[in-house]
Amino acid sequence: MSRILFTGMVLLTMANLTQAADKVVTDVVLGIHGGIGVDKIEMTPEHDKEVRAGLKSALEAGYARLNAGGTSLDAVEAAIRVMEDLPVFNAGKGAVFTNAGTNELDASIMEGKTKKAGAIAGVTTVKNPITGARAVMEQSKHVLLIGPGADAFAARQGLEIVPPSYFSTEHRRKAIEDIWKREAEAKKKRDAGGAALPETPVKKSQYGTVGAVSLDRHGNLAAGTSTGGMTNKMAGRVGDSPIIGAGTYADNDAAAISCTGHGEFFIRYAVSHEIVSQMKYRGLSAADASNDVINRQLKNAGGEGASIVLDRNGNFVTAYNSEGLYRGCITRDGKIQIRIFEE
Repeated sequence: MSRILFTGMVLLTMANLTQAADKVVTDVVLGIHGGIGVDKIEMTPEHDKEVRAGLKSALEAGYARLNAGGTSLDAVEAAIRVMEDLPVFNAGKGAVFTNAGTNELDASIMEGKTKKAGAIAGVTTVKNPITGARAVMEQSKHVLLIGPGADAFAARQGLEIVPPSYFSTEHRRKAIEDIWKREAEAKKKRDAGGAALPETPVKKSQYGTVGAVSLDRHGNLAAGTSTGGMTNKMAGRVGDSPIIGAGTYADNDAAAISCTGHGEFFIRYAVSHEIVSQMKYRGLSAADASNDVINRQLKNAGGEGASIVLDRNGNFVTAYNSEGLYRGCITRDGKIQIRIFEE
């Protein structure tokens, strides 16, 4: 069995990674991402339209909470809940499958004033994992709960609980079945003494994340991230999304950050915290710090992914070494900007 087919992961070569960063958008109150998505060759007009509509709905939901006097935490949760409910994204309904044929979801949320945070991992029945993460932060003495314990905690808190089958979609089921079929063919050929099938790159659509960062009228930052993980991941695998300092971080003295990509690299490089540290201790701007971490450190290591960063002054920036990134933001006066591939 090939390494790629077994894990659904791939160490990408430098030649396969692009490098990009958007221009800074000022006076932003909410920024979001929907993962690094698909390569241009896979993108259809219908999928493009669906992604943009989903990002717009998420921005509008978070912005409405801010306009109603809500906090940055409220805006982050509202925006992510919308994306968790849309099968076009890999979070909540429409999450990818593990190699055991299950959907295991992770999420985290953090606020920048006191640095309180909450996270859940490997849950299978919590309809909106981001709300579960917030419940851990506000209703427990812990930061991270996992598996059945996290599911049970969410139920005790009165969160909406669904059967595991709720998260399954035909699109994601077909993706995992295609991988299983290829694994079976490879094993059959190997058992017969034949050469191994050539390894093929993992499609971007096989992994992804959604996230949000916000700055409220009180000057408080918040960040959140939610994901179904990587297609064909080992059951029980946890990536960076629920790990504070890896996929999510918020610090009122610097910025709020949410990340997406190959989670193992984001954990190893403590990406979201590293960006904040460069801002606080090297005096770098959000743009320079995120570009250094994503397009130098991560890229040199072979890790593909992206970050969205909202600094304490409302400057919103993105950095990504993938072909594209589903992303958007909304300014204080309600102007929306959404991008996928274009810089």
